[in-house]
Amino acid sequence: MANSMTGFGRGEASGSGYQFSIELKSVNHRFLEVVVRMPRYLSSFEERIRKTLQDKFQRGRIEVHVNVVEIEERKRLVKVDNDLALSYDKTLKELALALHTAYETDIYRLVSFPEVLAVEEAELDLDALWETCSQALSKATDGFGQMRSSEGEKLTIDLLQRINLIAEYLNTIAERAPYVVADYQERLHERLQTLLGEVELDGVRLANEVVYFADRASITEELVRFDSHLSQSREALRSSESVGRKLDFLVQEMNREINTIGSKANDLKIGQQVIKVKSELEKVREQIQNLE
Repeated sequence: MANSMTGFGRGEASGSGYQFSIELKSVNHRFLEVVVRMPRYLSSFEERIRKTLQDKFQRGRIEVHVNVVEIEERKRLVKVDNDLALSYDKTLKELALALHTAYETDIYRLVSFPEVLAVEEAELDLDALWETCSQALSKATDGFGQMRSSEGEKLTIDLLQRINLIAEYLNTIAERAPYVVADYQERLHERLQTLLGEVELDGVRLANEVVYFADRASITEELVRFDSHLSQSREALRSSESVGRKLDFLVQEMNREINTIGSKANDLKIGQQVIKVKSELEKVREQIQNLE
């Protein structure tokens, strides 16, 4: 069945001294838009996350929130600037010589000078971190997809019921259509009789007028096209592909057909059914805005 564009999913995974928590939330959107919010030092993951979601979903504005917690203290490394230490030592020797003072290299004094020693955190293993991140993302997308599927199933059931109801209204219109011409002929005959009184009616001209009206008021083609649109809508709703835009187009076409039916038939009973069809089509149009 069709999927909804709204959903929520959450996934967690731990590894390499970090815990990843990823949340996915989506709302309706004409196309697919992925917005990723995550720590800057992991910005290289953004395109991978975006690609993962693009491979799984077709429409909706998906917000991705990536939270990372360091659960193990990262190793620290002490680095020595050898060149700087040697430069300090050389300068001190030259100073001692200029002052005629004895000088002996003292390593402990040298390492106390600024920037000779520096404490640095070990570099992040981005490949290992991505492995953990992707595990959390996979769990989040699974729950996210299930929710969109579940919501889509409910929407599909509702839409199929409305489509079947519209089909019933169309059947009523189709059953009424043959009587429109007969009613018109009867009304026309009565009107002419009233106007002409005792003057004999021209049967040929009356028949021609009725034929002209029948051709102008025929709604057979519109009913056939409308029925085809309903069949395509049912087929689309039973598909697991992205069908929102296709259904939107079909609803536009059905609105066009029912407007033509209402204007051509010019019949009170058909007009009542036309109003019912338009009302249901508006509800269908609102619902399909939620479909992927």
